[in-house]
Amino acid sequence: MRLFALRDYRHLFAAQVIALFGTGLTTVALGLLAYDLAGPRAGLVLGTALTIKMVMYVVIAPLAAAYVDRLPRRTFLVLLDVVRGAVVLALPLITEVWHVYVLIGLMQAASAAFTPTFQAVIPDIVTDRSAYTRALSASQVASTMESLLSPVLAAVALAFMSFDLLFLGTSAGFLLSAALVLSARVPQARPSAETRAWDRATAGIRTFLRTPRLRGVMALNLVVAAAGSIVVVNTVTHVRTGLGGSQSDVAWMLAASGGGTLLAALALPRVLGRVSARTVMMTGAAVLVGGTTAAVTLLTAGLLTWAGTAVVWSAIGVGMALVITPTGGVLRGSVAPEAVPGAFAAQFSLSHLAWLITYPVAGWLGTEAGFAPAWSTLALLAGAGAVAALLLWPRHEGREAVTAPVSPALTAPRTDRSTLTEAA
Repeated sequence: MRLFALRDYRHLFAAQVIALFGTGLTTVALGLLAYDLAGPRAGLVLGTALTIKMVMYVVIAPLAAAYVDRLPRRTFLVLLDVVRGAVVLALPLITEVWHVYVLIGLMQAASAAFTPTFQAVIPDIVTDRSAYTRALSASQVASTMESLLSPVLAAVALAFMSFDLLFLGTSAGFLLSAALVLSARVPQARPSAETRAWDRATAGIRTFLRTPRLRGVMALNLVVAAAGSIVVVNTVTHVRTGLGGSQSDVAWMLAASGGGTLLAALALPRVLGRVSARTVMMTGAAVLVGGTTAAVTLLTAGLLTWAGTAVVWSAIGVGMALVITPTGGVLRGSVAPEAVPGAFAAQFSLSHLAWLITYPVAGWLGTEAGFAPAWSTLALLAGAGAVAALLLWPRHEGREAVTAPVSPALTAPRTDRSTLTEAA
C-alpha cells in the first residue's frame, strides 16, 4: 500500500508537520522574547517556560492517550490547533514575564494532547500493518526534520523581520494545520472502559521497566536532555550577552547544533547496517558527555568564542543524532507488533521527563549561579546517564542490526526494517 496515496492520512500528516514547525519556530522566538523581557536573566525565563512545557507533556500526554477514545477526535484536534494559534498570536503582545508562563502552559497543554490524539487516529486511517509502521516512521522523521530545520528557517526569517512577526507566521501555520485536519475524515473511536484505557496508556512504560535495552534507552534520554538543555536554554543568553550577537546570530548558533545532527543522520543509515544500535547509541552518549565537558572547560578558560561555541554545539548535535536516530528501531525490536504504539507513547513521556529534570538546571541554576556550575551539573548528569546505560543495557542485547531512513519518503512497499528518527 502506498502510504501517501491515502488522502486522509496525507492531510493529517501535513497538519502534523506544519504544527511541528510552528512549535519549533515558536521556541526560537520565545528565547528572543525572553531576552527582550529579562535581558541577561533570559535563561531563567526560558528555563521556566520550557520546564512548564515538560510538565504538561509528562502529565497531559498520558492522560490524553488514555481518554482520547471518548472524544470527537477531529473536533478536538482542530480545537488544539486553534488554541495554539491564538496563544502564539498573543505572545508578542505581552509585557510581563508571568504572562509568558501562563500562555506557554496553555499552548504546551494543547501540544501535549495533540500528539497522542494524532497517533491514535492513524491506525484507524492506515489499516494495513506495514503501511501503519511506515506511518509511524514518517511521523518520527518529521519530528527530526523539524528540530534540524526550525533554527535555520528562523535564522533566515530573522534576517528580514523581527521575532514578533515570526510569532505571527507560526500562528497562521497552526490555523492552516487546523484547516487540514478539518479536510480529513477522522473516524470516531470505539470507547473502552476507563481502567483498560489507563492500562493501555501505561503498558509501554511497564515494558520499558522490564526490558534491559529499553532501560538503557531511558538512561540515554537523560544524556540527550543534559547536553541538549545547554543548547536550547542557554544559547540566547550566551550569544546575546556573552558574545554580543544579534537575534539572527542566536538562530544561526542553534542551527549549528541542528547541522551536526543532520550530518550524523545522513551518515547513519550505512553505519547502522553494519554496527549494532547499542554501539552507535553508546558512541553518541560519549560524544555528548565530551561535548558538555568541553563546554565547561572552554567556558572556564575563557575560550568559548564564536568558533568554539559553534564546534561544541555541532558536536552536541552529532551526539544527539547518534542516540536518537536508532531509538525507533530499538523500540520496534523490543516489543510485539501490537505493542509498538504503546512503546512509542512511553518513549514520548519518558524522554520529556528527562528534559523536565535538565531544563531547570540550565535555566535556573545557569542564571542564579552562572553557566559554569550549571553546565558542570549537566555534564555530571550526562556522565551518570551514560554509565547507567552501559550497565542497564547488556552488550549481548545490542547485537541486532538496524537501518534508518533519513527521509520521509517512505511510500514504496518494502519489508519493514527501517527505524524512526527523532528529535524534542
